[in-house]
Amino acid sequence: MLKQSIPFIFVLLWSTGFIGTKLGLPYASAGDFLILRTLANIAIFAILLLILKQSRLNKSQIFHAMVTGLLIHGAYLGGVYSAIAYGVPAGLAAIIVGLQPLLTSVLAIVVFNTQLARIQWLALFIGLVGLVLVVASGLQLADASFWALAFAFIALFGITLGTLYQKRFCQQQAMLPSVCWQYIASLLVFAPMALFDGGRQVQWSGEFIFSLIWLVLVLSVAAILLLMYMVKQGDTAKVSAYFYLVPPATTIEAWLLFNEQLSLTSFFGMILCALSVYFVIHPKFAKAVLDTRDEVSQSSAT
Repeated sequence: MLKQSIPFIFVLLWSTGFIGTKLGLPYASAGDFLILRTLANIAIFAILLLILKQSRLNKSQIFHAMVTGLLIHGAYLGGVYSAIAYGVPAGLAAIIVGLQPLLTSVLAIVVFNTQLARIQWLALFIGLVGLVLVVASGLQLADASFWALAFAFIALFGITLGTLYQKRFCQQQAMLPSVCWQYIASLLVFAPMALFDGGRQVQWSGEFIFSLIWLVLVLSVAAILLLMYMVKQGDTAKVSAYFYLVPPATTIEAWLLFNEQLSLTSFFGMILCALSVYFVIHPKFAKAVLDTRDEVSQSSAT
């Protein structure tokens, strides 16, 4: 029962990233915020390694872990933060990054020779429609430069390629040292960001400290470990489908905490996202539903 609930615990934790970021970004630049968050991550994982004493990685494993970190943490987080900072509306960024399940499924066919049934492909497209409906009601199509949009696509390819790379090259690694090296590698992206965004002092307010602690413990420790576990244990295409549930969860949280708009369109989109994930994970059930519908249609016709 607990194992089956892990994906939904992950979605709930991962979705709070937007909330924590929204609370903290007014008090620090994106680069400084990410640097502080990453340094805290490394410190926590170093302590965990000393306590739990997991086996060390060899040079080859360290290399693969760092590549994964550059993609999942550096490219994804750096891309999302930069895209929004340079004018891409958060809703549009969510739609672009929300292409991940489809992109992952396509690439998984090439990398792992994974095959999806037609009903699963249909479910993925339905989830994409649901994702658009969830964020569309609050979407402001502001003018964004080519480079700003490029950062959003960097984030998309970062999280997609990162999960595939993790599945291909880091499958047998001890989880704690692997994630620790991932965070060390992400500093290669965040340090230049902090230097480029320099000149703005960090304001150590209560909200900023709370958001930093939340993002470190809940997102960077708990959620990331759950994601690594899911990728290690499951089909990457099915794992990525759960990301369709993140925007609906975030929308509900923003409605509860910040009184943001929750329209009927968004609610309908959430239903489509949920159905999409269920049909990707349980394609036989989806096929049975369609077969039953066809039988009813044929009976009505006769």
